Amino acid sequence: MENNNPIGLFDSGIGGTSIWKEIHLLLPNEDTIYLADSKNAPYGQKSKEEILYLSCKNTEFLLEKNCKLIVVACNTATTNAIKELRARYKVPFIGIEPAIKPAALHSKTQKIGILATKGTLNSELFYKNVEQFQDIQILEQIGYGLVELIENGQIDSVEMNELLHKYLTPMAQSNIDYLVLGCSHYPYLIPQIKKILPENISIIDSGEAVAKQTKKILEESIGLRENLTPSNSIFYTNTNPKVLFEILGNKYPILSQDF
Repeated sequence: MENNNPIGLFDSGIGGTSIWKEIHLLLPNEDTIYLADSKNAPYGQKSKEEILYLSCKNTEFLLEKNCKLIVVACNTATTNAIKELRARYKVPFIGIEPAIKPAALHSKTQKIGILATKGTLNSELFYKNVEQFQDIQILEQIGYGLVELIENGQIDSVEMNELLHKYLTPMAQSNIDYLVLGCSHYPYLIPQIKKILPENISIIDSGEAVAKQTKKILEESIGLRENLTPSNSIFYTNTNPKVLFEILGNKYPILSQDF
């Protein structure tokens, strides 16, 4: 039965595992297949054409694995390619966008910060989202170098700390009260970010909202997995699986494969 097929997820690397964790937490009975396209990370510096090509390649890999729904667990791929993916393939797609709306609606200072990739901040979809909140000042910061450091297992490095201070301090000084994380890699930086920002600044990412939307779409269309056997989660990467092992532990199979 189709409803017992796995949920597929892809990202430009390991960052989308932050989304996978939220989906697995909410839907523990679902089988999942995760594709980390780390060889081509980061997507944020690539052209729209390159991002679309890679997103189609990743989608077709997951469709070959009979995935019933695909989560584009990458802000840059969502904002640049999800419209075309939905037009090209019949499978339902769940995207991930920066959570600007909740930050804008709850901001007391009328100022929010967003840390994201160049590809996300320059996209048409991001511009349309921002346009809705004319009365809110949105301070945008491209997170140059952050994804590369995360992909290389340097989350707690001196260089990472220096970059975060450089990017976040001006925002804090500008009196933001919300920081929106606009890249699925960035939730892994929350411990460092909390050390830099004052306690009154709330940090928002999209993981929980994406998990809830995934459940909603499955319940409304394909259906949840009915199989009573324990669920399986498999991870594929096209580079050294070391960082994935560090993040996931030894609980799940991680397969290194060129794609």
